[in-house]
Amino acid sequence: MTPTNYKDPEYFHKVVDCQYACPAHTPVPEYIRLIAAQRYTDAYMVNWESNVFPGILGRTCDRPCEPACRRGRVEEEPVAICRLKRVAADNKGEVKSRMPKIPETKNGKRIALIGGGPASLTVARDLAPLGYNIDLYCEQDLGGGMMRSQIPSFRLPHTVLNEEVDYILDMGIHTHFNTYVDSLKSIVDKDYDAVFVGTGAPRGRNLNIPGREEGAANIHIGIEWLSSVAFEHIDKIGKKVIVLGGGNTAMDCCRTSRRLGGEEVKVLVRSPFDEMKASPWEKEDAQHEDIPILDNHVPKTFVIKDGRLVGMTFEKVRPAYDAEGKRSLVPTGEADVFIEADDVLIAIGQENSFPWIERDLGLEFDKWNMPIVDPITFKSTHDKVFFGGDSAFGPKNVITAVAHGHQAAVSIDLFCQGEDLKNRPSPYTNLVSQKMGIHEWSYDSEVTTDLRYIVPQADKSKTLKDRKMEVELGFDGLTGYKEAMRCLNCDVQTVFTEDKCIECDACVDICPTSCITFTENGDEMDLRSRLLAPSFNLSQDILVSGPVPQTHRVMVKDEDVCLHCGLCAERCPTAAWDMQKFLYNTAKAGAPVHALA
Repeated sequence: MTPTNYKDPEYFHKVVDCQYACPAHTPVPEYIRLIAAQRYTDAYMVNWESNVFPGILGRTCDRPCEPACRRGRVEEEPVAICRLKRVAADNKGEVKSRMPKIPETKNGKRIALIGGGPASLTVARDLAPLGYNIDLYCEQDLGGGMMRSQIPSFRLPHTVLNEEVDYILDMGIHTHFNTYVDSLKSIVDKDYDAVFVGTGAPRGRNLNIPGREEGAANIHIGIEWLSSVAFEHIDKIGKKVIVLGGGNTAMDCCRTSRRLGGEEVKVLVRSPFDEMKASPWEKEDAQHEDIPILDNHVPKTFVIKDGRLVGMTFEKVRPAYDAEGKRSLVPTGEADVFIEADDVLIAIGQENSFPWIERDLGLEFDKWNMPIVDPITFKSTHDKVFFGGDSAFGPKNVITAVAHGHQAAVSIDLFCQGEDLKNRPSPYTNLVSQKMGIHEWSYDSEVTTDLRYIVPQADKSKTLKDRKMEVELGFDGLTGYKEAMRCLNCDVQTVFTEDKCIECDACVDICPTSCITFTENGDEMDLRSRLLAPSFNLSQDILVSGPVPQTHRVMVKDEDVCLHCGLCAERCPTAAWDMQKFLYNTAKAGAPVHALA
């Protein structure tokens, strides 16, 4: 097998799996080490540079980083990456002085942002420090978009939301709140240099089955209902509530219903429980609040009696899978199920809606009535219009919207400078030895065996009576430290220099996971089978050195189970092993550019 170029930054980028999985590529191990050192403000700023909303995301992120965490390969649970982000946010000091300074003299370019959600706010955060004049149009009376209207206060307190939104709005953004944009042409005609659309996916899907129109007074679209609750237009609901849907919005609807008077709240979903789209922790929180989730129930009718909704009927189904694993739902043949309800919340998905975009502006739409948007530059077919967040490619999540905003800001800056949008800024990378002495490293390499710590929650008897009372309490300082110490420091790499190796096997002997093997070279699958601990996780690269001088064998290391503990480097008598920290930061608008291959 050809030796791996383990000094190639792209290789290390892929090894830091948690950072690679984060859409905004937040340097996860870097900020976790800072938390362990109680440098909370530094940890917050590392987060803020990438994900913009550490306090918000530390409570609400969908956590794509955690399934990628290599801790989950050596024990059941990954590091609580998301909740550690909250630790940094809750314990930070003063941060305003550490944020980018806004130039008094502007660059003469004017940008319009339509929508006040995470994508638009990220564009503003990246472009304001470069001297752009930015106008933000939002139909709500405060910024935040869906973070304000669709995430309940018991998950995201408004104090946290307002603080992090205001960090951006205080950068001199010209806000136009309570302003619904009903015409894109009207904005384009204002002679902005570029327009960014970050309006989200504002329309919830309806369910047109018998009884829908007759029972309309007590049948509500989930996201619209959540918004009405957030803005205090609705403060109560019936005692018996059915929530239709298996996603996170359904979980927010059922839990909010419990707080507004729902005594018998049930979630009914077509799919099997394990295949629901809701995050596992969202389902757990709903069940903790005594909300049953009934899976494999397909809605058939809204039942109306004397002109009023009294419940629903459901067909019971079971999942069946074909040879390719594709699922279909097959009726079980059992009698239909009737469930009583005073109110029904429909949370079966969200859709984009662009009635305010004229179809004669030169902005093309696809067959799903979505704007055609370049997935790299986020530019539409209109010369000046860019998209990001849910409005670009459909409903995702906050961290994806942030990632879109960063890339759209890069494109807008290049566009306004007359540059090629395909010439993207290079990411910032470096690789630095962590050696401080013969047996000392500039990071704590102790490997803990602690299992994942549980985030404490407020008393259920209190939280169910107050929809604004935050349920999760977050880690205290000591627990945050212990959880941070579970991180395997995946960005601190074991770098092997074969010319220094004398093949004493000290590293092999001391390795706690037997991930190091010296053997004859071969093709990859052959090598994987001949390791001390055979490696068959093909999604994770193995590290292969060049020939070592004595025997011309190669050193093979299985990255899948390496703990990055540094014991091999400490034990090596010739310093053939070193621990080097790889730092990767996604470039922002205004950085030097390079041409895409």
